[in-house]
Amino acid sequence: MHDKTTSTEPVVLIEDLYLTLDSVAGPVNILRGLDLLVEGGETVSIVGPSGSGKTSLMMVIAGIERQTKGRVVVAGADLGAMGEDALALYRRDSVGIVFQSFHLVPTMTALENVAIPLEFARCHDADERSREALISVSLEHRLAHYPDQLSGGEQQRVAIARAFVADPDLLLADEPTGNLDGATGEMVMDLLFDLSARYRKTLILITHDTALSSRCSRRIDLVDGRIVNAVTTEPSLC
Repeated sequence: MHDKTTSTEPVVLIEDLYLTLDSVAGPVNILRGLDLLVEGGETVSIVGPSGSGKTSLMMVIAGIERQTKGRVVVAGADLGAMGEDALALYRRDSVGIVFQSFHLVPTMTALENVAIPLEFARCHDADERSREALISVSLEHRLAHYPDQLSGGEQQRVAIARAFVADPDLLLADEPTGNLDGATGEMVMDLLFDLSARYRKTLILITHDTALSSRCSRRIDLVDGRIVNAVTTEPSLC
């Protein structure tokens, strides 16, 4: 993993964002007029109850869900103006995602799972970089193990290594400790924050856990698809 040159441009710029999805009962307004600016190197938590739109916001930023209205620019890429092929390249090169449920390929080893984004990019040194990434999360002894041979915490550490390995501009973590016990979840979050700081990565953490949100430099409260509060905090180490 390498440290990209710090840019003066914001990593995330969102203006007047709306997301409306169809349902059996009719259109559902998920996000309603959001404005958000995230600078390079920030750690930002998006906090809110279930159904507040947190994960939908992450999906829009990740280029997985298209906004209905508004402007979304991430790492200099205007997502609304991009076709599906360009969005796929954007996701490969600019965004690393850590999901609650790990999303590892069960038939692939830890090393092979981490190498996926590098293989897509046809990197000649995919295995070497993937090995380094797994060493950075203290899994050098698990390179050849399959997901079902790993504990939940080890699987999430593999997912974190995969999110970092392609040197993305932005890291998105969606309830990354949701499937882990308390002690394991704390260890995983220590690792995620440590790596974000070490490689100067911008981190957006989706959570309903106020203790986790207190570890970020800024907290955004989301209710019913709207930002109702934004607070700059002194990150807690505990």
